[in-house]
Amino acid sequence: MARTLPAATEAGPAPRAPAVFALSSRRLGAVVFVSGAGSLAIEICASRLLAPYFGSSTVVWANVIGLILIYLSVGYWVGGRVADRHASPRLLGRLLLVAAAVIAVLPFVARPVLDLAVRGLDQLSAGAVVGSFFATIALFSVPVTLLGMVSPFAIRLALRDVAEAGTVSGRLYALSTAGSIVGTFTPALLTIPTIGTQRTMICAAVLLALAGVSLSGRRWAPVAVVAAALLLVPPGAIKNDSAPLFETESAYQYLRVVQRGDSRQLELNEGVSQQSVWRPHTVLTGGEWDMFLVVPPLLTHPVHDVLVIGSAGGTIPRAYSVFYPAAHVDGVEIDPAVTQAARRFMGLDDIPNLQVATEDGRAFLRSTSKRYDVIIVDAYREDYVPFYMATREFFTLVRDHLRSGGAVALNVAQVPEDHSLPDAVGGTLATVFPQVVRWPALRFNQLVVGLDAPSTLSALRTDVAGLPPDISSLGALFARQVQPVAPSSDPMSDDRAPIEWITDRMIVEHIARGHGLDEQLLPTAP
Repeated sequence: MARTLPAATEAGPAPRAPAVFALSSRRLGAVVFVSGAGSLAIEICASRLLAPYFGSSTVVWANVIGLILIYLSVGYWVGGRVADRHASPRLLGRLLLVAAAVIAVLPFVARPVLDLAVRGLDQLSAGAVVGSFFATIALFSVPVTLLGMVSPFAIRLALRDVAEAGTVSGRLYALSTAGSIVGTFTPALLTIPTIGTQRTMICAAVLLALAGVSLSGRRWAPVAVVAAALLLVPPGAIKNDSAPLFETESAYQYLRVVQRGDSRQLELNEGVSQQSVWRPHTVLTGGEWDMFLVVPPLLTHPVHDVLVIGSAGGTIPRAYSVFYPAAHVDGVEIDPAVTQAARRFMGLDDIPNLQVATEDGRAFLRSTSKRYDVIIVDAYREDYVPFYMATREFFTLVRDHLRSGGAVALNVAQVPEDHSLPDAVGGTLATVFPQVVRWPALRFNQLVVGLDAPSTLSALRTDVAGLPPDISSLGALFARQVQPVAPSSDPMSDDRAPIEWITDRMIVEHIARGHGLDEQLLPTAP
C-alpha cells in the first residue's frame, strides 16, 4: 500500500520531508560545483594522458568526449535511482570519496596500460593497440560515473517541497555547469602548464575528497590527506628507456631531449614522434630532414629566404646553413618549450642566419607580408600533419608568400603500399600550383613539392645533378624516384580535410597486413 503524506489540518501545514534531507544549501551547492569542476578537469586530463600515445586528433577527442558523456549519462540515471531509495548525505559523501581515490591513482595506474599500448604498436598487434586504447578510456568510467551521480543526488537532498523543484534543480545545475567551466579552463590554462597533468588530477582528487569529507564526517579525512600526499610523488618520464638530458610538459605536449650515441634527439610525447636530431660532426641525419636539401636547385633563381614551418630543434635550418649558406631562414615553432630546449641542448643559437618565431605556422603567414623562395612545412604532431596546413586555402596562402619561381615542400607520411595521404595532400596542392611532384624518399615519408614555375621531369632531374658532393646521393635518388602529381578532383578544404581518417586507415591497414614500422634511412648519414 502506497504511503502518503498527512493532509494539512487546521493545526498547521503538512510536515516537511524527513530531517535526513535537511542539509545546508550552500554546502550542497559547493559539492555540486566541485563535482562539476572535477568531471571536466578529468576530461581535459584524460586527453593529456592519451595524447602522448594516441595523439590529439579529432578521432581521439571524439572518443574521450563521447565515452565520458556516456559515463555521465549512466551516472545521472543511477544517481537518481539510488537517491530515491537511499537519500543520505553520508552516502553521497562516500561516493565522492571513492571517485577521489580512483582519480588520485589514475595517473599511476594508466601509465602501464599506455606502455602496453606502445608495445602493442611496436609488435604490430592491432588488437593490442585498439584494446589498450579503449582500456585506457575505460579507466575513467568509475570516477566519471560517480561524479555524474552527484547532481541528481544533490537535487534529491535539497528538495524539501515539490513546488521548489524547478528552482532547486535549476540552481544546482547552474552551479554544476559553473564548476565545469572552471574545471575546463583552470587545467588547460593554469595547472597543466605549471604543475603538469599528474598533479592536476591529484589536486582535483583532493578537492573532491574534501567535498566528500564535508558530507561523510571528519573520520574520512585521511582519504584527502593521502590524496594530497601523492603530490609529493615526482612525475615520472612517460618513457623510461633512457635517461633524458631534459624533459618537461608544455602547454602543448610532453617533450624531452635524449642522448643516443653521438646524437641528441628531441622527442615529443612517448618518443615515437622524433622531431629533431643534432649530431656534433655532421648536419646530415639519414632521416626525413635531409629530403628538403634537394629543393633549392629546383627553383628558377638562387635561394635567399627560406621559411620553415615546424622548425622544432633546428635540424633543417642547420643543414641549410651548411649547404646554402647565403640563405636566411625564418623558423616558426608553435611551442616555446621546444625552442627553449633546442637552444639549451641542440645548438639552435649557433645556426647562422636563423630567426625563430613562436607562432602557429598559418597564423604567421597571415601576419607577415614577407615573401620567400622556399617554404618548408614539417609541422607534424604525432602521426598527423595539422589538417589546416593541407587545404586549398592554406596552399593559396603559401603561394601568395612565395617569390616568382619559388617552391613549397612538405613532409607527408605514407606506408609502403598505401600513398593515400600523399595523394590527397599532393592532389590538393596541385589545384593551387602549376606543377607538383613527389619523391618517396623513405618508406614512411614522402617529399611533396609544389613549384610556382612549371618545368619538365627531365629538367628537374638535371637540376638536382648539381648538388654538392656530400649530398649528391640525394640528387641521384630524387632523379630516379621523382613522380608527377595530378590535381585532385576532390581537393581538401578548411571545411573538409579528413587527414586523421586517411592516416588512421592507412596505418591500420598496414598493420593488418602484418608489416613492420621500421624505417629505411636515406643514404646520406655517415
